[in-house]
Amino acid sequence: MRVLDSHLHLWDPSRLDYDWLEGPLARAYGAAELATAERGDAAAGEQSAGSIFVQAECVEAQFLDEVRWVAAHAAETGVRGIVAGARLDRGEETLDHLDALGGFPEVVGVRHLLQDAPAGTALSEEFLRGARALAGRGLRFDVCVRARQLPEIVALADAVPALPLVIDHLGKPVIGSSHEPRRPDPAWRRALHELAGHRQVVVKLSGLPAESDGAWTDEQVAPFLDAAAEEFGEDRLLWGSDWPVSAIAAGRYRTGGRAAWLSTVATWAEHRGVDADAVLWRNAARFYGLD
Repeated sequence: MRVLDSHLHLWDPSRLDYDWLEGPLARAYGAAELATAERGDAAAGEQSAGSIFVQAECVEAQFLDEVRWVAAHAAETGVRGIVAGARLDRGEETLDHLDALGGFPEVVGVRHLLQDAPAGTALSEEFLRGARALAGRGLRFDVCVRARQLPEIVALADAVPALPLVIDHLGKPVIGSSHEPRRPDPAWRRALHELAGHRQVVVKLSGLPAESDGAWTDEQVAPFLDAAAEEFGEDRLLWGSDWPVSAIAAGRYRTGGRAAWLSTVATWAEHRGVDADAVLWRNAARFYGLD
């Protein structure tokens, strides 16, 4: 089973500054820690074909430093593409930043973290200007929002149809816990349907373990995977580990969490007749321009 992880994080607080790290995440997760995790994955049968690094929200002034650090360790971490940090609503500063990212061939897209942004951020004139500039440079945009923000992303897709969008973590639906699972919310499902009507939009099957505090059951997440498949089809679904964020259970880092999520999605695909090779490999390679 070949796998291209579409959503991997790496960080080292001794090299860069991160305002949000706490608890078991507040330590280095770099090449050495990933190698340990991958040994556990190999024991579980994964054949890794590399990954896409997604910016880990270091402080904004260090966004380019993060790209340099990840690019320097790409060979040992298996990183084949970088989704860099960016702020799309900084006017000329945004354009200068995107120009600077053009000097790194590893950069395949950017992410402006929106999950805690004020309502309307993605539809402001400055943001739309940055989004159009991003599209003009042939880059993709990773969308990290909460479920209630998805209608705004529908409007963004309408406004900038040339910009390829990937919805991280299925738009962070409320899935409950392994003990108290929740059914898909109708509003989330409607937003997913509207997004799927835009052919430039794809979705990542990632992050649900984190939404369930790192512990989940296959039965709990299956309705959400089903909804994504019904709306987007098997050719617009990308598997991602969200490592190490989604490897946390009961407040502790759990070895093997990455492989467990892979197994959940692969088993789901097999039972639903979904092309696992597309979800685990081909779609991510095509979307990020690696095929």
